[in-house]
Amino acid sequence: MRETFHAELDALVDDLASTTRLTGQMMTNASVALHRANLAVAESVISSKQQLTTRCGDMQQRCVTLLALQAPVATDLRIVVAALHVLGDLQRMGNLAEHIAKIARMKHPAVPIPGEIRPVFARMGVLATSLARDAATAIENRDPLSVDRLTQDDDEVDALRRRTFQMLLSKDWPHGVQSAVDTALIGRYYERFADHAVAIARQVSFVVTGLALQR
Repeated sequence: MRETFHAELDALVDDLASTTRLTGQMMTNASVALHRANLAVAESVISSKQQLTTRCGDMQQRCVTLLALQAPVATDLRIVVAALHVLGDLQRMGNLAEHIAKIARMKHPAVPIPGEIRPVFARMGVLATSLARDAATAIENRDPLSVDRLTQDDDEVDALRRRTFQMLLSKDWPHGVQSAVDTALIGRYYERFADHAVAIARQVSFVVTGLALQR
């Protein structure tokens, strides 16, 4: 019975890691749609959101079943509890990638970001995808030290968002209110995506050490 339980637990961890990578791919595609005004890629992100929702719902039910029928303790219990938290982060990450894709779709065939903002958002997109990938690796390796590495990239994302605000608030901003709103929203979506990736790494640390890290 315990062997079956641990096999189910290992499968859950593997699925969490693969789903984390899915959110990273969604963000990559959302960034492509944004920068290239690619409607087909934007639609693919929006379609992937349903796949993500289905996956997360399935894993949530598996967590509930493990809690109800297996009564896990110690590290095993921490894994199930952490998995439930991670599922919440994954769904929000999917939402954020979808938000960017929907802006790209709504503005198509135009590129909705001004030229001087594009390099900043390109870097934020790369970092966001990298954070999702690193969070997936942290899950697979159960690496409690991953938080420090992910936090460094998250700090860069935060700094880039502050730079976009400096541009938006400049008296020389020539692109109008709507462009400013879109830019502010997209920057926020990248920032929050990165924050959730770090939150996943914190859950990994909690599983390994038993110590909850403050957000």
